[in-house]
Amino acid sequence: MAEKNDDKQTDVNQSLSNSDETTNSSSNEGISRRTFIKNTGLVAGGVVGGGVLGGVLGNQWFAGTDTETAGEAETDGESNNFQEARMFFSRDEDFNILNAAVERIFPEDENGPGAIALGVPYFIDKQLAGSWGLNAKEYMRGPFQEGEPEQGYQSRMRRNELFIVGLRRINEVSEEQWQEKFVDIEIEQQDEVLMAFDNGDVEMKGASSALFFSLLRNVTLEGVYSDPLYGGNRNMEGWRMKEYPGAQPAYINVIEDEEFIETEPLSLRDHH
Repeated sequence: MAEKNDDKQTDVNQSLSNSDETTNSSSNEGISRRTFIKNTGLVAGGVVGGGVLGGVLGNQWFAGTDTETAGEAETDGESNNFQEARMFFSRDEDFNILNAAVERIFPEDENGPGAIALGVPYFIDKQLAGSWGLNAKEYMRGPFQEGEPEQGYQSRMRRNELFIVGLRRINEVSEEQWQEKFVDIEIEQQDEVLMAFDNGDVEMKGASSALFFSLLRNVTLEGVYSDPLYGGNRNMEGWRMKEYPGAQPAYINVIEDEEFIETEPLSLRDHH
């Protein structure tokens, strides 16, 4: 499952030049309010949760400095895709394990792209860097007991800590059974490892392997089907596979049509 730079300032200027607003002669020294809103994907009256907004703002607003950001990539001469800038994972090995795992959870097939092509690993990275990964809005003091599913998250570990432990445990299990890293074993063997986690058969510190896999699976599917504003569902391909129209503002222009209407999906980012 898995994841490119010349002169950073030049790339940012090229990206900002796509804005439909004509800027004055001082535009080279700053970013206009409209361009800022458009390029960060903000929606009037909207609230972006899960810590994703902070990542989007930080990556695009500060990209004009000389500081290089790890994980950015340039393709086909286009400007950098700031959605593909890691905010949480500092070790490539951990991120590569995540890539391999989510691709087995949502693999590419005849229906469409898999988790990697949809940008799911970067979606998860942003979630782990934000309030969801930090359990920022949850009670995180003892007593810590296993509890019932309806009682919610019970581990003393924050989700981003649990993901690091869980991903490294996936690698350990792979090396114990096949003497190879998880990313190097056959996909059938990868499935076997993940099924052991799903069944709760793997010993882990701080939480059950079943809890970790449940979180991993759920956030993978969220990355496939959430609005692209949050970093996954690249090019809205997840929606296209489901024939989901996305964030359409209204259907008043087609509501009375007797024929079935096919429409291209819209992202929240398209409303500016």
